[in-house]
Amino acid sequence: MKTIRTLAALAFGSFLILSAPACKDKEKASGEKPKGEELVNVYCSGPEYFTTKEKFRANAIGESLDQMTSKKKALSNARAELAANIQTTMKVVGDNYVKSSEFNNKEEITETFQENARTVVNQQIQGVRTICEKQTKTVEGKYKTYIAIELGAQELLQAYNERLSNEEQLKADYNYEKFKDTFEAEMEKMSNQ
Repeated sequence: MKTIRTLAALAFGSFLILSAPACKDKEKASGEKPKGEELVNVYCSGPEYFTTKEKFRANAIGESLDQMTSKKKALSNARAELAANIQTTMKVVGDNYVKSSEFNNKEEITETFQENARTVVNQQIQGVRTICEKQTKTVEGKYKTYIAIELGAQELLQAYNERLSNEEQLKADYNYEKFKDTFEAEMEKMSNQ
């Protein structure tokens, strides 16, 4: 009988030791902050500011002793992030479109798509819309600007289509509907991330 109690005590003790780390993991998963860390609320950030299938979005922060400079920094950083995201997406769309089409010189056509994407993005990025802007002043006396911007995916697609339609190398083989389908499929993937 003493052996059974000893085994039961050992089993229970092992259970407690093994389940202790699991409890800590559950605490972290439940939203409790880890010891020694502080949750930071970042304005103009979060799921409502993520890229969707309709809009490319980006957010950024700028900080300066001058209020307008902090805003300019934030806007510049957000535009750079937006441009990089669009460039990446358009590269994937162009590559997928060219692979699924029957162009004679795929490498040359892919390069043409990428050049056009850079040009269109640089032109369209000027038409971004600010969807969130907040400013704070830090204890050090600096201004901090939080900003989120967006650009309509259909507007970008239309500008890209106009540019590609005028491209001599692509005129004979370019299929807007197929390109649009490829673009929309990639935007759908981004929305689900």
